[in-house]
Amino acid sequence: MNRTTYVGLIVLTTLIMGLAFPVGRIGLEEASPFLLMGVRFVLGGAIMAAAVRKRPQPRGAKQWGQAALIGAFNSAGVMGCAYYSMKWITSGESAILTFVHPLLVIVISALLAGARYRARQWIGAALGLAGVVVTFGTSFHVSPGTFIGLLGALFFALATLLTKRWGGSFDSFVLAGYQMLAGGLVLLALSAVSERPHLHVNLTAIGVLLWLVFIHSIGQFSLWFYLLKKSDPARTSAFLFLAPLFGVLGGRVLLGEPLHWYVAAGGALICLGVFLVNWRNGPAEPMPDAAAKVARV
Repeated sequence: MNRTTYVGLIVLTTLIMGLAFPVGRIGLEEASPFLLMGVRFVLGGAIMAAAVRKRPQPRGAKQWGQAALIGAFNSAGVMGCAYYSMKWITSGESAILTFVHPLLVIVISALLAGARYRARQWIGAALGLAGVVVTFGTSFHVSPGTFIGLLGALFFALATLLTKRWGGSFDSFVLAGYQMLAGGLVLLALSAVSERPHLHVNLTAIGVLLWLVFIHSIGQFSLWFYLLKKSDPARTSAFLFLAPLFGVLGGRVLLGEPLHWYVAAGGALICLGVFLVNWRNGPAEPMPDAAAKVARV
């Protein structure tokens, strides 16, 4: 893959990731959050699973279980929390909190398994966490949506560690499809027991759902898993700092959400922190043994 194609695909993928937040916020006017996300991922996962049926499939109960667990964290946990948090906070704030996850990866690895990281990465983690605090504003107003958004980032970090540990044994597109399907089923179950499910059938709801299924599910996951497989995963992950930026700008353009200076400042610190944590000057480094132990938990 040449550099121009790589950069173009990275920008497109992170743009799609970021816009999933304001587009989803529009959908929440027509549907309950867990039901909306559940239908999105079940439809998207089923379409992808059908499309990749001739590719190597998961082998045995162990691999099926691994794909399901990744889906429970990655699709159900991350996006379920992100969309549910928007009952209290803006789509831009939800995007910023969700993409704190690279910072949590190094904290979890270091605390639970003694993984070692460069000083630059710890500085990045500190800047990112400071950015979370700044995002809350001068009054430091914390709502339930704040904690739910951070919980989604934790699920994202755990999904990242599990994918690093197990993803190499899967066809990337097969894993993308089945983890979406598994996550969607978890979300539908959550919808049945924790909310009053509703989905208004109108042009807005149908349009948002189709956009979420084909662009933010099939398109996004296919592009992301493809990039991780065809390029240096560490450098590719470094560009995730663009996603919350696009999420904040998308919330401003599509929803007219206010862009407070402290949200912009906090988002900038988080972006810088994520960049410092993930960027590599040389060839890709193997996952530290300690971090691999965390992924096995």
